[in-house]
Amino acid sequence: MAILVDENTKLLVQGITGSFGARHAKLSLEYGTKLVAGVTPSKGGQTFEGQVPIFDTVSQAVAATGATASAIFVPPPFAADAILEAVDAGVELVVAITEGIPVMDMMRVKAALQGSKARLVGPNCPGIVTPGHGDKSHGGCRIGISPGYIHKRGNVGVVSRSGTLTYEAVFQLTSLGYGQSTCVGIGGDPINGTSHLDVLQMFNDDPETEAIIMIGEIGGTAEVEAARWAAEHCKKPIAGFIAGATAPPGRRMGHAGAIVGGEEDTAQAKKRILAECGIAVAETPSDMATTLLEKWGK
Repeated sequence: MAILVDENTKLLVQGITGSFGARHAKLSLEYGTKLVAGVTPSKGGQTFEGQVPIFDTVSQAVAATGATASAIFVPPPFAADAILEAVDAGVELVVAITEGIPVMDMMRVKAALQGSKARLVGPNCPGIVTPGHGDKSHGGCRIGISPGYIHKRGNVGVVSRSGTLTYEAVFQLTSLGYGQSTCVGIGGDPINGTSHLDVLQMFNDDPETEAIIMIGEIGGTAEVEAARWAAEHCKKPIAGFIAGATAPPGRRMGHAGAIVGGEEDTAQAKKRILAECGIAVAETPSDMATTLLEKWGK
């Protein structure tokens, strides 16, 4: 079953005519994703790669194609409005790849999402991949910028704040012969749409997902909240990794949300709490897959 997306997901790309959006839209097409529309104001009536219709607005694209998911490749000053346009058009899943969206803009988006049926993943995230079965006729779904070729269909769910660490965990699993059900990059900004806890709950309910890798970093308490929930509700084996062990307090490290502000924000505190909650903690990024397999008994 996987979570959030599968081979039947109909995707539109906002910002499909920009160089970055076009590059990754093409990669998603090649992966087998059902890319049904692109949206760029004033470019309506054109096509992408000679096969994907481009519309001026998201509402036009949804009405014409039935798209249910959107990828946001829109520059930071306009990205929040692009998210809200997708939500207003009835898109069920909005994946915001854009980095550098102003925090005040994301506060506005967060408020607008209250009570909405739409789910936002990101911003500043690598996106989502549900791997396919090996060919386009049984393709999966790739939304965002993750390298599709490292993925393999299987039973391990991956959730991470870090894009590159997501890729590392996936590559390790695939190299060891273990595939993934779905891989979700939730992004490293201080205000995002989907948390570790949200994804853990979905993995817990997904019969295809048998084990989970959860990757976090310093800053905030999202990983702690997820771990404490898992200790009470999730029986599936979980391995965790927390980046930023050498980060000094008060200094931002990479992601906008990666800054130690409280006692439970540090890598050491998070690792301790994860372990107390029954999560196997990898000490280095290179140990993520093997730590899971040991916990899983494989």
